[in-house]
Amino acid sequence: MNIQLKRWILRSLVGFVLVGLLYWALRNAPLLEILAAVRQLRPWQGAVILGLSIFFFGVSTLRWWVIVSAENRHVTFWPLLRVRFAVFGVSYFTLGPQVGGEALQVLVLRRKYGLSFTRATASVLLDKLLEFLMDFLLLAFGLASVLQGGVLIENGMQLAGSLLLLVFLIAWPPFHLLLLFNRRYPLTAILRMIPFLPKNAKLVRFVRAAEHLSGLFCQRYPRRLLVAIFCSVLAGAGMLLDYALVTSFLHIPLPFWKVVAGWWMGWVALLMPLPGGLGAMEASQVFALGQFGFSPAAALSVALVLRGRDMLLGGLGLLLTGLESTGAAK
Repeated sequence: MNIQLKRWILRSLVGFVLVGLLYWALRNAPLLEILAAVRQLRPWQGAVILGLSIFFFGVSTLRWWVIVSAENRHVTFWPLLRVRFAVFGVSYFTLGPQVGGEALQVLVLRRKYGLSFTRATASVLLDKLLEFLMDFLLLAFGLASVLQGGVLIENGMQLAGSLLLLVFLIAWPPFHLLLLFNRRYPLTAILRMIPFLPKNAKLVRFVRAAEHLSGLFCQRYPRRLLVAIFCSVLAGAGMLLDYALVTSFLHIPLPFWKVVAGWWMGWVALLMPLPGGLGAMEASQVFALGQFGFSPAAALSVALVLRGRDMLLGGLGLLLTGLESTGAAK
């Protein structure tokens, strides 16, 4: 089989899968309801919501670029931004929990820029760890807001378990970074504790090498690490700002802690094993905002506006996925 035929088969296969994902999502999405909800916004409000989302995509990309470009100065920002959109598209339209596109990040760095799989994986590993650094802090804060607002009823034992979860969520990412900085590799240690997995298995050696390279970045480039952490903080704040703007534009006034609680319920819904948390995200907003005294129709409008934006950006991401995948195959 010649190279041109292989490329054609690969492109056709990728295109078929992506079109299938998009068709499935559109077939099951409440498109008319989304359109009706979006029409409640003024054009400038819709532009602000979409523009801010794109801006914070850029902030997340900047974090990844800061990591990758430390020792690979030929890697530029704008191609990585396209990859970030593609990653979102793959993750959003496939089964949860909003992951799955990271392999595309590794593939592009390997094929387009010549990085080894280990080094490319290390950059993605550190990027995700820094993303979790803020995500888990927000999730912990969100859980505290949900408990404060009485959205979830907790007895004493459940509350103790929730507090333990809070501590774990907040502590794990910075603790992992600290271990990497001190040449300790927790993921490798966990793999080595698995009884049926040989301690010198290829997977263990690969993960250790990726963690080692992540640790070297922390040790050699502390200023870049601080910039990357700042990008995570800014991107995390952007998620809350985005939710606050949508509720405000739809005339649903919420104090800060209720904004956090509503956002938290929606974020958790996206962890469901459904493309884009389809159905679960809408239900989460009806439930959470209903607890705050708002009608199901108002709560559903929030969910539908958010879904409309995400489907638009996710569709763009799928288009870019096709371009990046076939381009990487050349």
